[in-house]
Amino acid sequence: MKGRLVHLPGLGVSLFVRTSGSGHPLLLMHGGPGVDHSTMLPFLPCADEFQLLFYDHRCNGRSVGADVQTMTWENLAADAEALRESLGIERWAILGHSFGGMVALEYAIRFPERLSHLCVLDSGGDAKMVQQGASLVLGQRGFSNREVATAQRFFTGQIGHGELLKSMITLGRAYYSKPGPFFLLVEALHGLRIRSNPAAFIFGFSKLLPGWSVMQQLACIKAPTLILAGRDDFQFPPEHQKLLAEGIPNAQLRIVDRAGHNAHFERPKEVLEIVRQFLRS
Repeated sequence: MKGRLVHLPGLGVSLFVRTSGSGHPLLLMHGGPGVDHSTMLPFLPCADEFQLLFYDHRCNGRSVGADVQTMTWENLAADAEALRESLGIERWAILGHSFGGMVALEYAIRFPERLSHLCVLDSGGDAKMVQQGASLVLGQRGFSNREVATAQRFFTGQIGHGELLKSMITLGRAYYSKPGPFFLLVEALHGLRIRSNPAAFIFGFSKLLPGWSVMQQLACIKAPTLILAGRDDFQFPPEHQKLLAEGIPNAQLRIVDRAGHNAHFERPKEVLEIVRQFLRS
């Protein structure tokens, strides 16, 4: 599965894109910000049924041509729409994880006529949930003072450029539901292969996310929508998933047991089957 840069005229950016499979197109929006599309590769088995489109957001991964200051919600949504036009796709499904889920919600509100299905995975419609709530949830769940303090700085973009990897390691077990040592080791090795951009991460959490919310605009979403999350997600707990689903007309809500913020890594078979069934509808 080779990748290529797709230049988007007028937006001053070239997005790194990889495609696999055939069938109805499904765009996969990765989390972060500051990482790359490889966090969405657990969905690769769906290529037997759908045309999968992996890409790196502007200022993330291997995408080039844009300064981090241009990473706005308007541009992130416009990038996806310009990519659709460049690829000659009339309508597509979008699945966004975490930060990618926020971008997916923005896209669904701004370009409703281009969306056949929307899937929001372990994400939310209000940044306060993660920026103010994540550290509180960790404290309530008995995580160490060090982990709680790291979360407070991590999710508000107060870490230094050289602290991203160290902070992610400190918070590693918080992303999963009762992970064993071997599982954490495998995930850590995967993390080392991700092309990270600390500048995009710090800008995202310090400048882009503060004050962001689409909770009052959810009724604008017209596409069939699936809200999917791990029951032990510390960034967007089930009670927020319920509010998100209630705000979107006719949205489905599915909570996956024994899974945290990265449900597609912890329970891939279950998550993929739920997504497949939803997209077939």
